[in-house]
Amino acid sequence: MTESLPLTINVNSDLLDKFTQLKSISNKLEAQFNFHTLTANWYGDERQVLAIQLLLETPVSFKECQNGLKRLSASEVSVSHFSDDVFSCFNEGEQQLLCYIAITNSELDLLATQPKLLMGFIQVKIHKVLNLIAVQQSLSKI
Repeated sequence: MTESLPLTINVNSDLLDKFTQLKSISNKLEAQFNFHTLTANWYGDERQVLAIQLLLETPVSFKECQNGLKRLSASEVSVSHFSDDVFSCFNEGEQQLLCYIAITNSELDLLATQPKLLMGFIQVKIHKVLNLIAVQQSLSKI
């Protein structure tokens, strides 16, 4: 059985090159947040499970993703801009949500000088984003 989890975290390759431990951190957080969202009853109706893909991006790749939005028609997806460094694209028909999260230049500088902060920083940032998604989708906060 190779069924994927409802919440996945993907990390831009440039971020992985800069922070080699980010892959293991994202795997750990993926498991943790799938558990939290499960216990918050985000997946109560198994026929309508919301698939959430969190995409951690560099400032450059984030801007490229934003520019790609212009090619989407409004009927395909609903776009929400949560902040300057977070936006999501929701396809209601497919029950799929892509959420782009930029690690800003100032955050990159901080994490480069203080690598021990990486795990906690990413965890807090994703937690905040998931609670924004919860409000948007009328789900319980985690």
